[in-house]
Amino acid sequence: AESSWKSQTMKLLHAHDSVAIPEGVKVELKNRRVRVTGPRGTLSRDFRHCNLDMAVVGNKVQVELWEGSRKTIARVRTLCSEVENLITGVTKGYKYKMRSVYAHFPIVCAISDDKKTVEVRNFLGEKRARVVQLRDGVIANRSENVKDEITIEGNDIDAVGLSAAQVQQISRVRNKDIRKFLDGVYVSEKTTITSD
Repeated sequence: AESSWKSQTMKLLHAHDSVAIPEGVKVELKNRRVRVTGPRGTLSRDFRHCNLDMAVVGNKVQVELWEGSRKTIARVRTLCSEVENLITGVTKGYKYKMRSVYAHFPIVCAISDDKKTVEVRNFLGEKRARVVQLRDGVIANRSENVKDEITIEGNDIDAVGLSAAQVQQISRVRNKDIRKFLDGVYVSEKTTITSD
């Protein structure tokens, strides 16, 4: 006999979370478009694709959702994390440290174009240079005290992460056993530019 019972997803009536706004940071919010201004600059994000309520209440950013399913409730915390990352970006900034690893041919990471371009040279003895244009607002620096290390710095965590990923992916070993050929430029540490 066919069962008449249908599976129903339970809805939580009200999901909410908030992000504290620190001193010296200004958050503007209009139509789910967030603009965060701090000592290091201004960052903005558009959250109009998310169907929930956002408001600045006192010194907090309030995110609310009514009658959400499990997946839509998860967006509440995701949006709060995004806003926290914007606040961290305009107060401390983001810094990714990258080390070049090689067995035989020393990899040379050259920084050019006013710190906007990273060139990976002599990768596995190749003659051609592999060039990465960094994202807007992101710069590369050479570490003074650590050999074969560069840092990728900026305010926007997405731009810094994407730039570091592009440097790592441009120096991938092709058509060889990657367990044996471990050469490349890898992210070794993710931190902020100014420490607490």
